[in-house]
Amino acid sequence: MRLRHIEVFNAVMQTGSVSAAARLINVTQPAVSRTLQHAELQLGFALFQRARGRLTPTNEALALFPHIEKLFEQLDEVQRLAVNLRHGQSADRLQVLTVFALSRDVLPRAVAGLRRRYPRVQVQVQALHTPQVVSALLLQEADVGFVISFAGQPALEHELLAEVDMYCVLPKGLLPASRLRGAGLELADLAALPLVALDAKDPLGMRLGQACREHGVGLSPVVTVQTYHAALAMAEYGLGAAIVDGCTALAADRAKADVLPLLPRISVGVNALRLGQRPGSVLAQAMVQEMRKALRGLLVTP
Repeated sequence: MRLRHIEVFNAVMQTGSVSAAARLINVTQPAVSRTLQHAELQLGFALFQRARGRLTPTNEALALFPHIEKLFEQLDEVQRLAVNLRHGQSADRLQVLTVFALSRDVLPRAVAGLRRRYPRVQVQVQALHTPQVVSALLLQEADVGFVISFAGQPALEHELLAEVDMYCVLPKGLLPASRLRGAGLELADLAALPLVALDAKDPLGMRLGQACREHGVGLSPVVTVQTYHAALAMAEYGLGAAIVDGCTALAADRAKADVLPLLPRISVGVNALRLGQRPGSVLAQAMVQEMRKALRGLLVTP
């Protein structure tokens, strides 16, 4: 199929008729009909069954459509990248991406430090999941991103800023006070508690699962979440114990939850990400420095 065939096919699949498809892509109805016929001739099978002015997709068309949708998503990304390249980035504006775990305490402190150094800079911050941070950086939609437990991407440079320990957040009253006086909570102690678990595909969730297997510990999740702050909120609400990174543990409401180090110690890295093929701006480098300082100042004991 040629690109024009794909565009017309996609328009008809979205609208259900030749006339509506023609309006969508701003061409004439005869042009849509001719393009569909040419596509079907090249493919060797029908894409639509025609009855009473409506087009019903064939099984072959339904099989093609998910792949066409993915292609249009990629074309949208190309267009977004082209726009970003055309407009460039303002010298007095910094676009920062972060995961939610760093957005509550660490990043605000770092942004405040940056603003003290560069009072005229405009900082745009967006909190996303790690895959979205990576995708946006690759599309040159931001200057720098901050994530936890980065698995690696060839086109991105990553810089380790700090190692962050994992902590247990326990609803008040879940354990007696005598159990809270030690140096921390053993992983094995969690086996008898209801647990707010992280998604098994999350980097921190994977580290926890590996540690459990190594120590022969079986946990009993009652809720599974995708973000560390969601796990914290569930623990504060009393649903169960949550294991979160030290940055998230900083935000715990001590009136609702107890926070203890997880033993044996498990740590994850906080990383700065930048596009490898672009030289880092002065502002981006300064932002990384301020994040490192903020982490050093905050990550003593939550």
